[in-house]
Order: sequence, then structure tokens, then C-alpha cells
Amino acid sequence: MGMSVMKKERKELLQGTLDLLVLRTLQRGKQHGWGISQIIGFRSKEALNIKEGSLYPALHRLERQGWIASDWGLSENNRKAKYYRLTRAGRKQLEEETAYWEQFVLAVSLVLKV
Repeated sequence: MGMSVMKKERKELLQGTLDLLVLRTLQRGKQHGWGISQIIGFRSKEALNIKEGSLYPALHRLERQGWIASDWGLSENNRKAKYYRLTRAGRKQLEEETAYWEQFVLAVSLVLKV
């Protein structure tokens, strides 16, 4: 039982982390899915490689929550693409999640330093 709880918590932590990364990426302006994954990879110096199988469910989840919205447009190479943007509720969520994440990282680093 303890193992399944740990797996669930880990999944939620990873999901929440991906959500935070997507919200932060969209803070600078609208972007299509592939662009979001490229920006996250670039900003993390390629340490974070977001696969489509994780990214698109996250985008749909964030849209259902009302934290992002989407519109169709043309990509850089004139292909139809869905562009995502942060909503007002998404900006508020980003602030809350960023504060939580910073506290979490500080707490973990304090334990690791002991």
C-alpha cells in the first residue's frame, strides 16, 4: 500500500511540475505545443525533454482548469497550429505554484545539507 501511495504522490509531483513549467513558459506570450517543449528544453539547457505524450495531456488539463486558453493560428512554417495562452486565472495559479515550489525546494535543500 505504501508503494502505491508513493507512486501516486510522485506522479502528482511530476504532473504539477510540468504544469508549472508550461504556465511559466506561457507567461511570456502565446505559443504552440512544440514551441513550449522547445523553450523548456532550451531554458533547462536540454536537461528537461518534454515528450508529446506528457505535454499534450498537460495542456488539455490546464485548459480544462481554465488556466490556459487556445486558438488556432499559423506556425512559423505556415502550418495550422493550436496556440496556447495564459489566462488571468492561470497567472494567479502560476504565482501560487511558484511560491509553493520555491518553499519546497528550500525545504528539500535544507534537509540535504544536514
